[in-house]
Amino acid sequence: MTTRTPLVVAAALVACAILAAPVSADPVPPGLGSESSRSALVSTETRGPHWERLYVRSASMSRVIPVDVLRGAGPGPRPALYLLDGVDGSPTSDWLTKGHADAFFADKPVDVILTGDGVGSMYSDWQHYDHTLGLNRWETFLIDELPPIVEAYLHSDGRRAVAGVSMGAQGAMMLAQRHPGFYRAVAGISGCYSTADDIGEALTRITVASRGGNPENLWGPPNSPAWLAHDSFLSAAKLRGTAIYLSAATGVPGLPDLETIADSANVVGALQQSGGGAALEAGALRCTQRFAERLAQLRIPFTVEYEPTGTHAWSSFAAELPSAWDAIAKAFHGQASKITVATR
Repeated sequence: MTTRTPLVVAAALVACAILAAPVSADPVPPGLGSESSRSALVSTETRGPHWERLYVRSASMSRVIPVDVLRGAGPGPRPALYLLDGVDGSPTSDWLTKGHADAFFADKPVDVILTGDGVGSMYSDWQHYDHTLGLNRWETFLIDELPPIVEAYLHSDGRRAVAGVSMGAQGAMMLAQRHPGFYRAVAGISGCYSTADDIGEALTRITVASRGGNPENLWGPPNSPAWLAHDSFLSAAKLRGTAIYLSAATGVPGLPDLETIADSANVVGALQQSGGGAALEAGALRCTQRFAERLAQLRIPFTVEYEPTGTHAWSSFAAELPSAWDAIAKAFHGQASKITVATR
């Protein structure tokens, strides 16, 4: 396998990041925007047979966050899976609109929690307010504010896991290593898990800047201690005792990618997007390989799956969800994990 240099990968990522424009958030429903010093469940609505939308006021972000909940199959109480979105952070998670998570989890004995409006946020607490991306205190929200509210609402059994794709994969791993023992399992699909090395720093800055944010509002200048503190590669030892699942593809387009391009109304535009997706996935593959090597050095059990084809696209992400869930379900049932490397 050919390994790209950090400079080449960073350049490729810059090229593909500019393909996507910032996503504008849907307005908050009328009457739900009042500020409060207390986080609370403000309102709920039914969106499907097992799908509810919760509006949760975040005291730390001074706004109401849309949170979708997929109630699991079978009698409760059930464990909770927090499923994080990618960079677009739409009001309704792309896991629902593009990843078919509602259909996949319909018969699974787990309650799935999906937050909206996290565009370009890295699911982290920012050091400064950003004029484009606003006030981001996502680590506080996902660790301190949301779980007591949503798990009480769902009557959860206390077992929880976190998983994500792309930006959400990096965010999930950061949350797990910064709060050891909070989650039984963590799964990252097509993510990058360093913020301090050349590739990880470049990808993090590109993720924020691609949606109009200023990366220095995130954790300050790249050489600041906060960038090191969020690096899951450097803090991998803190993941010991947490079940870990990783996956990435080569970036080589597969049949689902080609079908998506062929069915597109704008084939030329779809080809350009596919080229960017190939570069992103190649970068994610190198990040995943390096992180897996680090876990192996520390003798921390993990499962990693490398796909021979697939770009940084939802057709590839959705295909990895069954394997990620299998690893998480085993952790919920207390099954010991081991180092497993699978190449299809």
